[in-house]
Amino acid sequence: MAFGLGGPEIVVIILVIVIIFFGAKKIPELAKGLGRAMGEFKRGKSEVEREMQESPSGTPVKKVPVAVAGKDSDVVRAAKALGIQTEGKTEEELKEEIAKAMRKSA
Repeated sequence: MAFGLGGPEIVVIILVIVIIFFGAKKIPELAKGLGRAMGEFKRGKSEVEREMQESPSGTPVKKVPVAVAGKDSDVVRAAKALGIQTEGKTEEELKEEIAKAMRKSA
């Protein structure tokens, strides 16, 4: 390691620097905030993993039709430009139809 320091020595040095910058009274608050942030990250990660596992297995994933009133996404505008009907279709369905239309025109 750099300067002949191993893992435990580096941890001690980092802790000393944290105590100097934040003070001993702020460390529990920082640790609590870090713990909460890690918990949120793990929950989000597990939710994404669960959704990814459900989708290919045939379990229906909630598909929401794209909004046609008001703001159109780039996908909706592209589909309309190609003459594809957009009402009641999800963005994924529109992307597939756009890809088919592009292959036909190539």
